Amino acid sequence: MVDYNQLPATSRVWIYQSNQAFSDVQTQEIQQNLEHFVAQWQSHGAPVKAWSGIRYHRFVIFVVDEDHEAPSGCSIDSSVAIIKDIEQKMNVNMFDRLNFAYKVDTNTVKSADREDFASLYNSNKIDDSTTVFNNLVNTKADLESKWEIPLGTSWHANMV
Repeated sequence: MVDYNQLPATSRVWIYQSNQAFSDVQTQEIQQNLEHFVAQWQSHGAPVKAWSGIRYHRFVIFVVDEDHEAPSGCSIDSSVAIIKDIEQKMNVNMFDRLNFAYKVDTNTVKSADREDFASLYNSNKIDDSTTVFNNLVNTKADLESKWEIPLGTSWHANMV
């Protein structure tokens, strides 16, 4: 696996969010599986220059230098397969795009479905300054600058 800091800002990003936090033990197990996967990840027989990791015990992130070797459809499918495996083994949902994650404090992230998220907002438990996660970012540069953003400036604001 490539060092995250060695990947260019233009690297492609995929983010998968769990509907619940992983325990420390689960996080360690998933990270080991991700490292093994990325070490052997190939596209048309060529190694994919990539990094994968877990943030906040909830987000699985792949970062790929497409200038080195762009992943093919089959190689992207193999990354989706590992996410489906995580879902099954950890009994979580990693594909619900209407499960919104938000920060409670510096290191704690919670999530809520669309209805509960709107209720949290309407009851002032979260507000426009609450940090939310824009899992639609496409590049490493965007991951670093546009992933964690205030609710009031995000697409999430349309959901409350």
